[in-house]
Amino acid sequence: MEMNVFRCDRCQSLVYFESVRCVQCGSVLGYLPDVGDVSAIEAKSDDAWRALSPAADNAEYRRCGNSKQHEVCNWLVPADDPAALCKSCCLNDTIPDLRVTGNLERWRKLETAKRRVIYTLLKLGLPLNGGPTDDSPPLRFRFLGKPDFGPTPVTGHAHGVITVNIAEADDDERERIRVQMRESYRTLLGHFRHEVAHYFWDQLIAGTDRLIQFRELFGDETLSYGDALQHFYQYGPSANWSECHITAYASAHPWEDWAETWAHYLHIVDTLDTATSFGISFLPPTADDKKAATVSTGDVAKHPSVQTLLTQWLPLTTALNSINRSMGLHDLYPFILSQPVIAKLEFVAEIVSDGGPGKRQSQET
Repeated sequence: MEMNVFRCDRCQSLVYFESVRCVQCGSVLGYLPDVGDVSAIEAKSDDAWRALSPAADNAEYRRCGNSKQHEVCNWLVPADDPAALCKSCCLNDTIPDLRVTGNLERWRKLETAKRRVIYTLLKLGLPLNGGPTDDSPPLRFRFLGKPDFGPTPVTGHAHGVITVNIAEADDDERERIRVQMRESYRTLLGHFRHEVAHYFWDQLIAGTDRLIQFRELFGDETLSYGDALQHFYQYGPSANWSECHITAYASAHPWEDWAETWAHYLHIVDTLDTATSFGISFLPPTADDKKAATVSTGDVAKHPSVQTLLTQWLPLTTALNSINRSMGLHDLYPFILSQPVIAKLEFVAEIVSDGGPGKRQSQET
């Protein structure tokens, strides 16, 4: 799994995963989920585009319906696919009320973060369509704003559906909540990574023999979830929460510990792969000869151990934190990895490695 370096096929300028047009030559761009590349595209007809990426082999595509109608998506749909929406947008159950001022831009921000997560899940081969039983529903997203009457929607997961309060797309509101909750990190991307973790707990752990190891590492998830959250919000985390948890919120309940740890694993994997794909390397000094090995993730699709990842992750984040401090900014990576947290990350890595179609354990505990 790798967030590749993407280039415009016409002028070879670097472009972003989210790019819709090359700023150097003006070429129209789109992401091709079937080949994993951002490609320059040229119009063949009103709704047919030829992809110039060599990986596409001159295949034709259509723009996602949410691109044509709302300009909130840059993913393309193969011409022979009858779906109106791309692989990411087709997962939406509910979109915001676009008659409300500001909701279109909020939705655009949400989709940008969601597509990065879907990109990663697809690359890792994790199942998004559930299974043949009601206990394995497909992954779906519901984006809701505050209604004129009734309660404010709460971000969370239930029965395969991830609900997101679109107010989180407003930077000032998200920062207000971050400060209020005393969090060191709060982003839309982090929210999506956290919530999909709850979905995959249901898909890959619940009702399987993995529960035994899960409980050894995270605790007994049958403890009242509502009572645990109420206690956390009323009294806060214990003073020593960082000894066993990646965040304070992770200490609220085993399910939240799993979700925070899963999200953190995706933070590590995605950031390392992006750095590597751009050829970022450095020589972090050691005590004796001031030299060390170049940071390189290799092929993350082979699921290296967390210990292997950390030999690269820790020097990288130390360097990035130092750069931020040189600019007078907060640390990019404000986390501490204790040994119990590393053991939990190893468990997540094993689940991800074994969690593709046909690999799920189904034995009851």
